[in-house]
Amino acid sequence: MRHAMSGSNYALASIFASMGSLLAVPSYAANPATLISAASQRCLDVAKGSQAPGTPAIIFDCHGGANQKWEFTSAGELRTFDGTRCLDIKGGSTQPQAVVQSYTCHGGANQKWTLRSDKTIINPASGLCLTVKGAATANSTGIDTWRCEGTPHQQWTVGGTTTPPTDTQPPTPPSGLAISNLACRSATLTWKASTDNVGVAYYDIYRDGQALGTVNASTLTAQLVLTPGATWGVYVNARDAAGNVSQASTSLQVKVPQCESDTQPPSVPTEFRGTVSGTTATLNWAASTDNVAVTAYDIYRNSAKIGATGTLGYTDTGLAANTTYQYNVAARDAQGNVSPRSTTVSLTSGNACTDVICSTTQVATETDIPWGLVALPDGTIMYSRRDAKDIILLNPTTGVKKTVGVVPNVQGTDGEGGLLGLAIPPGFPTTDPWLYIYHTTATDNRIVRMQYQNGGLNTATLEVLLKGIGRNKFHNGGRLRFGPDGKLYATTGDAQNGAYAQDVNNLAGKVLRLNTNGTPPADNPYGNYVWSYGHRNPQGLAFDSSGRLWEQEFGDTQDETNLIVKGGNYGWPNCEGVTSRSGSGCATTGYIVPKQTYRNSEGSCSGIAIVRNSLYVACLAGKRLYRSDISGDALTNVRQFFVGTYDRLRTVEPSIDGNLWMANSDAAGDKDSIPNNTNTKIFKVTLKP
Repeated sequence: MRHAMSGSNYALASIFASMGSLLAVPSYAANPATLISAASQRCLDVAKGSQAPGTPAIIFDCHGGANQKWEFTSAGELRTFDGTRCLDIKGGSTQPQAVVQSYTCHGGANQKWTLRSDKTIINPASGLCLTVKGAATANSTGIDTWRCEGTPHQQWTVGGTTTPPTDTQPPTPPSGLAISNLACRSATLTWKASTDNVGVAYYDIYRDGQALGTVNASTLTAQLVLTPGATWGVYVNARDAAGNVSQASTSLQVKVPQCESDTQPPSVPTEFRGTVSGTTATLNWAASTDNVAVTAYDIYRNSAKIGATGTLGYTDTGLAANTTYQYNVAARDAQGNVSPRSTTVSLTSGNACTDVICSTTQVATETDIPWGLVALPDGTIMYSRRDAKDIILLNPTTGVKKTVGVVPNVQGTDGEGGLLGLAIPPGFPTTDPWLYIYHTTATDNRIVRMQYQNGGLNTATLEVLLKGIGRNKFHNGGRLRFGPDGKLYATTGDAQNGAYAQDVNNLAGKVLRLNTNGTPPADNPYGNYVWSYGHRNPQGLAFDSSGRLWEQEFGDTQDETNLIVKGGNYGWPNCEGVTSRSGSGCATTGYIVPKQTYRNSEGSCSGIAIVRNSLYVACLAGKRLYRSDISGDALTNVRQFFVGTYDRLRTVEPSIDGNLWMANSDAAGDKDSIPNNTNTKIFKVTLKP
């Protein structure tokens, strides 16, 4: 075991240090039993059977003696020697690697323990778990405390006949969020306390799904570090000592002021120039100056804004052949001051497509968020509207749309939940008329199917295939994809509880695999629906020509493209992308490394598609489409298209003619559950054959 702790983990330990007295511990049956280490199958033992206070705790071959019998008391203690001694953290330390010993019972916070559902035993005062030192398995190995990782050297099985009950009830959502002392870089957030059957342990603060920090349960306030000019949706989750996470509070919209008034625009970009190759134009220019800072450049084609970039170059792809275009560029600062436009460059496209993307055509507009999309054999497409809760059939040639049905029992989360993924089997709709749907309800996420008959959904045929998938305001996953094996694959988010992602008996934070009738396939790796685990919020699935499954995943700071293998562990929450977050992090044996990572500002990618063994990735915050060649197990020749051109890109799917369907998701209404309050579009992207 690697005993190293980051500053953030020390901060977490200090948070827990102040909250021990706040945790009520369930009353366990006072029946002494052994505690067996999962890694070694040896018992928690007081060295040499000594009753002297301060005798170290160790692991030793199980013999059932008095120094190996432990009693969970209603006060949250672990007593031994017929109740005369308590398991104790030496010196009351709340730091990792603190020695664990037998000591005279005194009721202090360093003698309180909670057995969690993942079989770890946590000291609520420190937030650290009872751990076999160095992950060793030999007799007489000592015991200390360490960051809870859920690994075998932290897991304990209760022997005998009495097992303490586990706590599975989450706290109630926090309420009453309010902002005070709002400044350009800071503010004070307050809220009202949650309740819990055992006791709230701490509160996690988020903005639009990204973690801002954690405070202990005695603190109903947090100091926020803000970005000038930003608009954030801030919310809070409550968490108990057993790791149960509440549903999120209502979001509080925070409009952050600028630090100073700035009315001066940047200078005009100079040295504007361009070249054209086939139907692709490449533009470049020299940097502008500003009294504060230039934040972006807006690109104009024929006087209409077509995109924005933070660099000194832009590629305009998919032009019409043999057509002349007029381009210029303007600089913009953080407060929206825009320079005059540059000189104009006139470029004429060639007579044929020479790049990988040939053209892009808008085929429909929408007032809701297109989420799941499937291409039907007759050339039409069907897509879900997340907040409107209905499914639309679109003829992209004529632009004619019709609603084929409203999906029952769908409920939004005022975040990312609602009517999400769609999938159709190979025989749809003639020989196999089932439409498969992933959606959120008031209590969970679930996968259902309904028959598509006579041009509409027959809700009387609705079957719930899988329910009980964790839900929250954000991190609901939701993509569905049929594999070449005929099985249905689904992505599920961790419901904002990272512990779920590492629990193979929990459906959240996973890629799931199920039969078309909703049963788990017999060859799944864990005897349930789980195909891979350790995922934060995956929303992209696609199979390549070799039948391999690729997955796209939202990170807290880094997004991931993963090649999914049966039974694989992708590291969350201990490892994100290639960054270690806790414990041994990304160096943990067995964790699978992403094939590609992206910074959130250039990614936040959702849907993926594979056409002719090239991977296309649609990104929201990054407002771009990535394209990579799949070469063996690697992604090569990574390129970016449509940077800022079509706003936030949510969904990309293969068309039946070897091209792409693409849908965007503008910022308006993207983080609420109000139907028909967005301005979105669906595009046909023509690829070079």
